[in-house]
Amino acid sequence: MIEVTRDVFRLAQVFTISRGSRTEAKVLTVRITRDGVTGWGECVPYARYDETLESVEAQIRSLPSGIDRAALQEALPAGAARNAVDCALWDLEAKQAERRVWDLAGLAAPRPEVTAYTLSLDTPEAMQAQAATHAHRPLLKIKLGTPDDMPRLEAVRAGAPDARIIVDANEGWSAEVYADLAPHLVRLGVAIVEQPLPAGQDEALLGVDRPVPLCADESCHDRASLPRLKGKYDMVNIKLDKTGGLTEALKLRDVARAEGYDVMVGCMVGSSLAMAPAVLVAQGAAITDLDGPLLLAEDRDAPLKFDESGVHPSAAALWG
Repeated sequence: MIEVTRDVFRLAQVFTISRGSRTEAKVLTVRITRDGVTGWGECVPYARYDETLESVEAQIRSLPSGIDRAALQEALPAGAARNAVDCALWDLEAKQAERRVWDLAGLAAPRPEVTAYTLSLDTPEAMQAQAATHAHRPLLKIKLGTPDDMPRLEAVRAGAPDARIIVDANEGWSAEVYADLAPHLVRLGVAIVEQPLPAGQDEALLGVDRPVPLCADESCHDRASLPRLKGKYDMVNIKLDKTGGLTEALKLRDVARAEGYDVMVGCMVGSSLAMAPAVLVAQGAAITDLDGPLLLAEDRDAPLKFDESGVHPSAAALWG
């Protein structure tokens, strides 16, 4: 039996990016029960990819109750719906076998990974204050993609002089803007820039000097995306809601590395249940960005542990 429910988690504070603001995370939770054992997973439908709670729920409800992971990869496209079901099936298999998911997947036991912490888009003064509050964190992420990016970036660096900084332009720049900003990004110690151009316009990156490495986010969903990235990007951002689950995410990670890309593992704003499978993908990643639960005012039972070592693997009581 496949059940799908809607859950809402309040955010600790208003979270703003260039596309808008939110005060809560709306997710879909999938539970798959077979022979008295239940596995579960979570997804975050994303409007950028023409997903809604209703459309993704309909995709999930269209599936036969006995579907397995192999058939699932063909039954649904890469996206949020397949992700929640795929992760629920992994959890179910682990519980049925009384083993951890990483054992079933042939992976080494996971370790904590240092994760980025995302600062909400705001005035430069407010972002400097946010940065100062979180200056103890080793890696901060800034959402940019506005006409006033440089004052914000300067303010964050002033507030957190020792932190590594990654920038997410959210498709808000052009190749010319990136070229103009690049020397300043280098000066301010920016480690990477995510998705500077709209996904449909990133041909303009061919031949562009990249003194700060570029990471494909909206331009990279699954392994089928990789041929289009050559010569444009140095890194790919793997998110389970884009790959359609842990199964494809692990394959994308391995193929991307084999083709010379560095790997970042990111997330939508969701609960610890959504992050737990991604921690497995993030093992050894160049950048881990799994801070979703840190942005919430409330979380699942048995939530992921975050400390100075980073985000820890899930307890079996949560997932896997």
